[in-house]
Amino acid sequence: MSNTIEKPSVMAPATTAAAAPVAPAPTSASFDSLGLAPALLRAVAAEGYTTPTPIQLQAIPHVLAGRDVQGIAQTGTGKTAAFALPILQRLAAERRQPPRGGCRVLVLSPTRELASQIGESFQAYGSTIGCRVAVIFGGVPKGKQVRAMERGVDVLVATPGRLIDHMQDRTVRLDHVEILVLDEADHMLDLGFIIPIKRIVATIPSRRQTLFFSATMPGEIGKLAAGMLKDPAHVAVAPVATTAERIEQAVVFVDQGQKRHALAALLRGQADGRTLVFSRTKHGADKIVKQLVEAGLPAVAIHGNKSQGQRERALEDFKTGHTRVLVATDIAARGIDVEGVSHVINHDLPNVPESYVHRIGRTARAGKDGMAISLCAGDERAFLRDIEKLIRAKVPVLTIPGLPAASSQSEAPREPNRHAQRPQGQRPQGQRGNGDRNQGQRPQGQHGQGQHSQGQKPQGQHAQGQRPQGLPPSSGRPRQAA
Repeated sequence: MSNTIEKPSVMAPATTAAAAPVAPAPTSASFDSLGLAPALLRAVAAEGYTTPTPIQLQAIPHVLAGRDVQGIAQTGTGKTAAFALPILQRLAAERRQPPRGGCRVLVLSPTRELASQIGESFQAYGSTIGCRVAVIFGGVPKGKQVRAMERGVDVLVATPGRLIDHMQDRTVRLDHVEILVLDEADHMLDLGFIIPIKRIVATIPSRRQTLFFSATMPGEIGKLAAGMLKDPAHVAVAPVATTAERIEQAVVFVDQGQKRHALAALLRGQADGRTLVFSRTKHGADKIVKQLVEAGLPAVAIHGNKSQGQRERALEDFKTGHTRVLVATDIAARGIDVEGVSHVINHDLPNVPESYVHRIGRTARAGKDGMAISLCAGDERAFLRDIEKLIRAKVPVLTIPGLPAASSQSEAPREPNRHAQRPQGQRPQGQRGNGDRNQGQRPQGQHGQGQHSQGQKPQGQHAQGQRPQGLPPSSGRPRQAA
């Protein structure tokens, strides 16, 4: 890093007792009032951000003070800036050259897309101080990543699986890490990540600052996190598993065989903007795209079977408006931030209700309005009841003109029973479902669907693997840091 940052805070690993208490953050403030250095304030202004979000107001002072932090905020409320800005200031306060292949800050991310976005945020915010950032994830050749790490970097953003690959190749070392960040911590500490996470943490110095930021933090995951945090400051700015007020919700009762026609009708009608469609499986996502294209509605899919290049092109086409319909598995529900999504359509209802909350949070971001429409077949009624119980509201019914009434719409109510009510041939769906292979996880598929790739061991989905997901509260404030 090159330029000097003014009013620096002293870099010192957090300990169990030495961290000084930090006064509660004000409920309304500007970035200038948070103690950020002028160089970072200029970077924030250059990004067009004027008002810090609640999670930023609460977390930034704790991070600057060297405290471990467990931060909970709904998706889209600025968690990345809440840790990136104070981390950059602490790095600049005590400059040192990281060792060859090493880093001073390690940020672990569950998905490639989220890792890329975090890396871009660090580069943008750190542009005025010369911060060196590297991002490594699977699905691409290692060579460029090895070269990026040769001289060492200030910040390394990584997915667990590819990071372990580099550790085994001795192209990355973690013995000089001063700050460890787990973003989307509930997902990172899910059963599919706990072994690689523990393996990585075992190589990091125990004297460090550790930050957990997530949309949600269920009790059992909080217990796992407690073993990695030392006297953490707890900050939370939104209730767990609530839906944004600006999201208009609706459900369409439809027979399974009529869903393709219902989806096409919606995309030709009220869902005429940038629309994200969720499928339960990879195979299903590809099938939906094929059906839409046949109906004259261009669409692209993104899921774990796509190459990194295909995923990046699909996202870019969606972001730029070249393609207005993106069909995705739940991998897109974690961290992908696309502005201007007007509609979310659940082609398949998730059988873990918290996933519904996180899915529909892709719309109504940055104070805008949005709509979420779910297609509900008869065998998904129990999932809908679980969702309504979670959000404490009934989802209004939407009728599509010309669409045959669902044959099961008049069936008697049943008690929610995910195992008894799941579609025939499918296992319960969890966060690790859809066959989307995040780094550090075994290949996954769904029994009875014929979707596991050749050579992969079919793996069921665990209900406990799905974690509650939250949404941003509505806000009419000026643009806020992501």
